Amino acid sequence: QVQLVESGGGLVQAGESLKLSCVASRTGFSIGDMGWYRQAPGKERNSVASIAADGRTNYADSVKGRFTISRDGAKNTVWLQMNDLKPEDTAAYYCYANLQFTSTNGRRYWGQGTQVTVSS
Repeated sequence: QVQLVESGGGLVQAGESLKLSCVASRTGFSIGDMGWYRQAPGKERNSVASIAADGRTNYADSVKGRFTISRDGAKNTVWLQMNDLKPEDTAAYYCYANLQFTSTNGRRYWGQGTQVTVSS
């Protein structure tokens, strides 16, 4: 069974940094895009950043210039370096991995979430 395990969340003050990690195990198939979403209480889950297998990245406008996503394909690991954190970054952060079963069939798997809280 595919598992994604996140780590690195915590409580920090505004302006500080955190680095989230997510390791996918028991995948058995190639992984396409990996990335991070976040969800604040009472709000929708929104995309934060994504990275393709070839390294192409995308970021939400709200985190551009502050967050950096990276990955190690051999280790099935994705990271999210978060700098200059703001109180509005407070949320549960979820990583995902898109597994490719065939060229036309795949599935997205999610981690359990890690909480990031930024105090002002």
